[in-house]
Amino acid sequence: MSADNSHADAVTFPEDFLWGTATAAHQIEGGNVNNDWWQWEHTPGSGCADSSGDACDSFHRWPEDVDLVAGLGLGAYRFSLEWSRIEPTEGEFSIAALDHYRRICGHCLERGLIPVVTFHHFTTPLWLSARGGWEAADAPERFGRFVARATAHLGDQIGWACTINEPNVIGVMGYTMGQFPPGVKDDFGRHLAVNENMLRAHRLAVEALR
Repeated sequence: MSADNSHADAVTFPEDFLWGTATAAHQIEGGNVNNDWWQWEHTPGSGCADSSGDACDSFHRWPEDVDLVAGLGLGAYRFSLEWSRIEPTEGEFSIAALDHYRRICGHCLERGLIPVVTFHHFTTPLWLSARGGWEAADAPERFGRFVARATAHLGDQIGWACTINEPNVIGVMGYTMGQFPPGVKDDFGRHLAVNENMLRAHRLAVEALR
């Protein structure tokens, strides 16, 4: 703002600048009962005021959500795949769940939106969480396998891919602050170990995507 007037200088963006919006599966879909966050929400003392429950019921109302994004004049929609729906038990993949996310990608493309697919947005399947989650030695390989399987089903419909949303947050909030699952406080050693595993998971995911 200039000193001699009260209006802000105009901010301009390139003509091809892409505007978009983003969501996370667990926060909007509802009914994601098979991941660590659902368990965390139902753990006394976790700090969660309520369960995510039905959330916005976006699992069923996703066409309305995509249409809202397009109606706002945006050009991209970032949404996440719920790993625990796609691989509810280790090594068992749901074609129905994969088809569901493929339909979302397809509808985005039909509405002129770039589908930006996030493969991990904070939630981890209970089968992996039960043996340590991101502390498990084979967690990166299990994530890489999931990304490979999901990409094989969705790949031609994906516009852009995001492997892991805010990977630093898992360690900070889950192992230092104790406010995310598994609720560990002030254990910087475990925090760093989780960070290392997530870095490896990202690399394996990128290999799978390519």
